[in-house]
Amino acid sequence: MDLLQSKWKQWYKSLDVNHDGKISIEDVEESRSKFADLHHLLGDKAETVKNDMEKWWNDYIFLNGPGKDISETEFVNSLTASYTKDKAAFKARMQQCFDKIFDVIDTNKDRSIELNEFIFAFKAFGHENEALVTKAFQLFNAPDGLVPLKDIVSAWVIFTTSEDPTQKDVVKQAVDSGF
Repeated sequence: MDLLQSKWKQWYKSLDVNHDGKISIEDVEESRSKFADLHHLLGDKAETVKNDMEKWWNDYIFLNGPGKDISETEFVNSLTASYTKDKAAFKARMQQCFDKIFDVIDTNKDRSIELNEFIFAFKAFGHENEALVTKAFQLFNAPDGLVPLKDIVSAWVIFTTSEDPTQKDVVKQAVDSGF
């Protein structure tokens, strides 16, 4: 359980878009705006993406209720309780969580992510160091420069659900390298 809780703390930090030590509605606003701006989304497309992102935050991150601030301790304790109660249900929820957010991030709907899409997505979540984001992308070993969306989703599901320290964990590798 210690390994998972450590990874959940890392996930929490990655969601603190404005780096103020808490996850709040301000993080949602910043990520939505940055993402739409970086992708040059306008009109209905921008509104749809912003609404989908806000729904994701409310459904999967704000575990105290929609838009309510959540501390790292509350976040980790809530995930711990859910995981302990029913590991299979927890894993299914994490699968849904990452299916939904990466579906939003895949703005061209080609079911794959190329480097620039990856960089834009992580910039929208407050990760500005392109060299580290590029290094994280390269961990997926995409020979044609495209990582299938299912591989990225799977990597995040492993990161948030696997207690096995010997299992290949691309996200943990990226985080441990300074990401």
